Amino acid sequence: MSFIRALCLLAALAFHSAMAAPTPEQEVMALTQAACEAFRLRDIPALERLLAPEFNLVSSNSEVQSRAQAIQEVRDGDPQYDRFENHSMTARVYGDAAVVQGITSLKGRSGGKPFALDVRFTDTLVRVKGNWTIVVSHVTRIQ
Repeated sequence: MSFIRALCLLAALAFHSAMAAPTPEQEVMALTQAACEAFRLRDIPALERLLAPEFNLVSSNSEVQSRAQAIQEVRDGDPQYDRFENHSMTARVYGDAAVVQGITSLKGRSGGKPFALDVRFTDTLVRVKGNWTIVVSHVTRIQ
């Protein structure tokens, strides 16, 4: 009887471990969601942790924004986001590098004017000392 109990316990532990450990793909998608939340909530310490020092954002109109510029925009409070959410995501992990693609839905105010738009994004992430960070983000507005 104790053998069966032990076997059941091992099976339950194995199932729990498999369910508890996120895949690398889930990790990088969660990180991109955390970055969205940090922008929406104006959480500068989170952005400093999630965006690599060499981070840059390439926009639809070919403008390139550095990490410092992105964080300064958050400090300045313009734009303000009511919604900043990724969805329809896919992720590919290649060792210590990853690519996440999807759609970001944005809603808020910029320059005092309301806006709402969706963009397709591609984020490139790297894992340094066990931690993922976003190094490059490219967005294209969906018309």
